[in-house]
Amino acid sequence: MRIRATVAALSGTLALSALALPAAQAADGPNLSKLDALVAKAPADEAEGDTKITKVTVNGGKALVLGTTEKKKFTIDVTATDPEGIYGANAFLWHGTDLDSENGIDGLMIADGDAKCTVVNATTSTCTVAITADPKSDFYSNIVAGKWHVGASAIGKDGDFISKDKAPSDARVLRAAKLTTNASPEPVKKGKTITVTGALTRANWETYKYAGYTGQSVKLEFKKKGASTYSTVKTVKSGSKGALKTTVTASVDGNYRYVFAGSSTTAPVTATSDAIDVQ
Repeated sequence: MRIRATVAALSGTLALSALALPAAQAADGPNLSKLDALVAKAPADEAEGDTKITKVTVNGGKALVLGTTEKKKFTIDVTATDPEGIYGANAFLWHGTDLDSENGIDGLMIADGDAKCTVVNATTSTCTVAITADPKSDFYSNIVAGKWHVGASAIGKDGDFISKDKAPSDARVLRAAKLTTNASPEPVKKGKTITVTGALTRANWETYKYAGYTGQSVKLEFKKKGASTYSTVKTVKSGSKGALKTTVTASVDGNYRYVFAGSSTTAPVTATSDAIDVQ
């Protein structure tokens, strides 16, 4: 079975046939059966007429960050234009290389229901698709972390349509991370050594547990008591099981914290700070 047809059957995402035409438009409205045929048989991108997709935004332009169990709701906004106005649009997220191959797709997140469209002007509308991401049902491997593709379609009130398997977007799905900080001893005498430990872990979508993220650069930051901002003290590499450990010299009261800037597959995270009392 072609993956493209499967997506259409599951959600109506590209087909748009789930969007029933109002009775008043039934006689001269869009040819949705033609669009159904397009989904099942057409190449990756197809268009008829002058309908255009001008913008696609996933999760408000921010990366979608998922842990091991918690479901998250997000949206895809599809802005489309047609001289006669936009009748509807839809979208979904997928990870892989090819929607037409059984082995070409390894991740899929489809719409919870029909898109809700807001008219911008006589020719343009922005249609919003709601999706619920569930790590335990949507992911089976950590290989899907990173950039995803957006499949998007739009149809004009005159029946013109456009379908794109890879609509321009910056859709990213990242593994959630956790980070800890512990500074000791406390209290400590001025001039003595403070040991700052911690651990960097991230969601594993194969075991649905958090595991150490090794070999990553993590900044140790310090904020003097009464100050409003942190400054970087040094950068530490995470070791076995994501362990972090370094030493600093006690000088004044303040707070230490570890900060991870993130990677192409894993979200940034800042640890809760740990106060130190220097005597």
